Amino acid sequence: MWQRVARPFQRLSRRHCDLISEAVCVRQLCSSSSEFTDGSYDGLYPGHIPTTPTQKALLAVGSGVAALQDPYRHDMVAVLGETTGHMALVNLRDRMRNDPEGYTILTERPRIRLSTLDLSKMASLPDGSFGREYLRFLEDNHVTPDSRADVKFVDNEELAYVMQRYREVHDLLHTLLGMPTNMLGEVAVKWFEAAQTGLPMCALGALLGPLRLNTSRLQTLFTSLGPWALQNGWQARCVLSIFYERRWEQSVEELRQELNIDPPPVIPSASKKRST
Repeated sequence: MWQRVARPFQRLSRRHCDLISEAVCVRQLCSSSSEFTDGSYDGLYPGHIPTTPTQKALLAVGSGVAALQDPYRHDMVAVLGETTGHMALVNLRDRMRNDPEGYTILTERPRIRLSTLDLSKMASLPDGSFGREYLRFLEDNHVTPDSRADVKFVDNEELAYVMQRYREVHDLLHTLLGMPTNMLGEVAVKWFEAAQTGLPMCALGALLGPLRLNTSRLQTLFTSLGPWALQNGWQARCVLSIFYERRWEQSVEELRQELNIDPPPVIPSASKKRST
């Protein structure tokens, strides 16, 4: 069923990929490891690709189709988020500005990369600490924070950092929520993120993700994980306003309580599907 829905859009998806490649080659603005700093590049940032509203709409449609075909195409999911999320990013930025810790994050612009993590120290932390459990998540799922793409299509430097921060915090949310990287776990996190951030990309993932679940996992989603994820997404403190890099020694349980996040009612069994 899924393939029949997606098949008519395959040509548009390939055309969209060509559009992105052409834009990158012509403008030569991509940067592999951007540093966001105030006032740089007349308010923009390294790697930024300016686009008109029409171009953004085309990119949004093409990336949405590609993500529909394969939810693990994180590059297409990233483009979809950047081209549709302006109002949500403004709201998230304002929430961060109004939170002392969030304001510090916007000022200091920390990045979550292997180069910024002290893996040895995190490995020495006790079980149950946030840093140790995050490292365990990375190891068990064979993922790395360096896989998160840099922002390109957001036409405001500060909002681009907010999107980048959201992207790099995603795996931390998996750890905080206790969700694996299989499809059920990803959908549960997307339901939480949709309620928490208001990003259209998250709402789309929350809406379409269940179509890829079997009957048993759909029942788990709709009867327990889904309501839990939505409720906690609505009631929790802004998850982008936490300086996680300074919370590694804090216990997961204590951090959940601080954020007003309840423990998951059930933890889905992990699958062999790896996140990237």
